[in-house]
Parts: sequence; C-alpha cells; structure tokens
Amino acid sequence: MYFCALNFLILIKIGDIELCDFPLLLAPMEDVSDPPFRALCKEQGADVVYTEFISSQGLIRDAAKSRKKLDIYEKERPVGIQIFGADLDDMLRTIEIVEQSNPDIIDINFGCPVKKVVSKGAGAGILKDIDLMVKLTEAMAKHTKIPITVKTRLGWDEKSIKILEVAERLQDVGCAAISIHGRTRAQMYKGKANWKPIAEVKNNSRMHIPIFGNGDVNTPEKAMEMRDVFGLDGAMIGRASIGNPWFFKQVKHFFETGEYLPEISIVDRVAMARRHLEMEIEWKGKEIVGVMENRRHYTNYFKGIPDFKEYRIKMVKSDTAQGVYDAFDEVLQKFA
Repeated sequence: MYFCALNFLILIKIGDIELCDFPLLLAPMEDVSDPPFRALCKEQGADVVYTEFISSQGLIRDAAKSRKKLDIYEKERPVGIQIFGADLDDMLRTIEIVEQSNPDIIDINFGCPVKKVVSKGAGAGILKDIDLMVKLTEAMAKHTKIPITVKTRLGWDEKSIKILEVAERLQDVGCAAISIHGRTRAQMYKGKANWKPIAEVKNNSRMHIPIFGNGDVNTPEKAMEMRDVFGLDGAMIGRASIGNPWFFKQVKHFFETGEYLPEISIVDRVAMARRHLEMEIEWKGKEIVGVMENRRHYTNYFKGIPDFKEYRIKMVKSDTAQGVYDAFDEVLQKFA
C-alpha cells in the first residue's frame, strides 16, 4: 500500500505500508482522537492517524463506547486502531474483533501512565513485566496479518530504563514499528521528554523497523530536531495538535522552506471549529452529544486571542449546535 506522493521517495515501511521520509503520526489520545478529529488532521498533512486507545475488556463485553471507537473513515487511511490490556486470551479475542474494522495497523498501548490502566497491569504497567510485554506482542503478531506496532515509554522509572533491550525483543517477535514516548511512567507528563534513549534505539545496528519519537514535539523546530539531530524515523504528534490540526501542515512547510506559515486567521479558526462540530454531530448521531463532546476543543482552537473568555463561555455553555454557531458568528464580527 502506497501512502506517499509520487514525487517523494518512499523510505519508511510499516509492514507493507509505505510512507514518505519522516512521517508525522497523530498520536492516540483519549477523548480527542476520534474520527472527525483524525480526518481533520489527515487533511492537514498527518501521514498516519491512530484511534483513541480501546480497552480489550470493553470490546469483549461489547460495551457500546468501546465499539464506537472502532469506527474509521476511508479517508483517514492509513489508520491504526490502538488497544490495551494485559490478558493474553483477551488480547487475542480483541484482535479478532478489531480485524472486522479492517484497520491498516493494530497498535498495542504499553505506555499509558494513568492509574486506572496501570493498576490492571496494562498500559505502562506492563513495563514492570517485560517478558509479558514480549509474549503478548509475539502472540498478537502471529494471530493476524495486520501489522502489529507498539507505543511505549522509556521504562517504569529512571532506575529501570531498558528500552534498548525492549525494542530488540519486540522487533524479534514480529513488532512492525515502535513509538517511544521520551518519559518514564513515574514522570507521567511532567518534566522534559528525553529523546536520547530513543536515538540509541534507532542507532542500534540490530534495529531495522521504524522507530518513532513522541513527547514534546510542539513546534516545527522540535520536529526538525527529532529528525536531524536525533535521527528518528518519524514523529508522533499528540497535544500540539489539539485545537491545531494545522500543526502537521506547519511542520511540513517548515521542513520544505525553513519558514513558518502565516498565523492561522480567526476566519480559518472559526471555519475549522464549525466543521469539527458538524462532523462530531454527524458521527455521534445526536446533536446534544456532539455539542457536549466538542466543548473541550474550543479553548485550544481560539488560544491566544485576547479578551476571548466571554465567547468561549458561550460556546461551552450552549446545549445546541445553533447556540455554538451563533457564538462563532459573534467571534467573526468581533475579531475578523
């Protein structure tokens, strides 16, 4: 499968998926990386997008919320579905459920630091049991023809960073690519991401699968540093894209020209926020659900605009799409 413009050299492969040099990946983010948001990021240059992480137990129980997260649009491809769990039988059954959505990639979350996930031995909790991490990855890779990838962290804490060994072992059992967040579980999201151990993985002569960096890629310069200084195969973008799906386009423009794109205009911000809400309502199937779940994005869409609080409050307090659209119109009248 080719996902690269003809005038670009294909250098990165995830299984049979062929990508351009230094692809930008949209990270799986809970309550953010749903189909509408992924589609918007894809339009703005994301090369690969991932779903929110999905509980293996939720899928097996046929929980509606978990099943809904399996929805993907054709226009998103290549798209990865990310799952988490720590029980081998559950994870294999989950693979069979996920296959029905026909994703291009199945990603295993071995990095979520949240207590409710870690306490079940899943997410970053599995960093305490590397043998189990390898066992799960091997069994899942053998259970499907879809490429299995892994997202993880440097280690449980500073004293237990074994990412070099972990990466080699995951590759040896069939993992097709690894995305590494440059923090330990103990750090959560505090402090500065450390990309040096990720570069050591990439520079290991035994490694031949793509190694993607994650954590603190929040400017075009940071993405360039990850590429040119640390030599990684691509960047996984998370929080920098929230309220700013243009980030992927901004990075690629900077790569090509060394210059920044013009600041996003208020007209474009309103148009993107409006479209996002429309897509959210269409996907959710109920106006009130789409309106409520899109509220979290408005602060970021209109970040940095002075004296904006009044309009943001109107957006987040409205229970109808029309109420939000009216607030958008007021913003255009005031700031455009």
